[in-house]
Amino acid sequence: MSQPVFFDTHAHLDYPEFQPDFADVLERAQASGIAKIISIGTDLESSRRAVALAEKHAMIYAAVGWHPANADEAPADIRAELRELARHPKTVAIGETGLDYYRLPSSTGGSPEADAQYKLKQAEIFRQQLEVAAEAGLNCVIHQRGDCFAETMALLKPMADKVRGVFHCFAGTSVAVQEILAMNSLVSFTGIVTFKNGQNVRDALAATPLGKFMLETDCPYLAPVPYRGKRCEPAYVKEISEIATGVKGCTLEELSAATCRTAREFFPKLG
Repeated sequence: MSQPVFFDTHAHLDYPEFQPDFADVLERAQASGIAKIISIGTDLESSRRAVALAEKHAMIYAAVGWHPANADEAPADIRAELRELARHPKTVAIGETGLDYYRLPSSTGGSPEADAQYKLKQAEIFRQQLEVAAEAGLNCVIHQRGDCFAETMALLKPMADKVRGVFHCFAGTSVAVQEILAMNSLVSFTGIVTFKNGQNVRDALAATPLGKFMLETDCPYLAPVPYRGKRCEPAYVKEISEIATGVKGCTLEELSAATCRTAREFFPKLG
């Protein structure tokens, strides 16, 4: 009997952790029923690497963008380079982009003024990426960490008629899920749903209807149980899906159909 097909909608395959056994990583993904993987850019160089991987491997697609935690290294304007990368036929989204207040400069001795500058730079490159996404007809992969959900939503809202977002590695509340869905955006769940201390994420998944969420690994991070603490990889969407079916009270086949359809609608160039 053939196994259900799933996609890994958020992986960092350009990271050095995957270099020693890259071919094996893809082989294990395919053996686990993972048919498509989106490799996510975190700055312009990482985005170029994601596109290069997509050119080389049929199952890999790219998202191109600049991660908010890297905002200080970003040039003042990243739009021209992103526009060029967005034109590639296998670039399916802009991102990951968004806001990250988890480790502000003040957490390592910086001043309140440094915090304010950092937040302004994150917001500016987020706005630029939303603009490029709207021009390119693509949606955005959104990173939101720390106490900045309201600020992230406020920046997305003016563009919500042109750009949808997927709040990746979602670990927020059921109320936040409803706010995101009301803006015609989505959430995506990682291996955290398998963690003993991940009940809040399972509760958020339970509150999210089929057709409104996707699955991802965020590899090499957040390996699900029983691999927790080890390098994560796309094959482990299988373990995430098995827990998700229990939370949703559906079959693997139903979860496969819903999450793959949602991904194809959100990433139209995924094919």
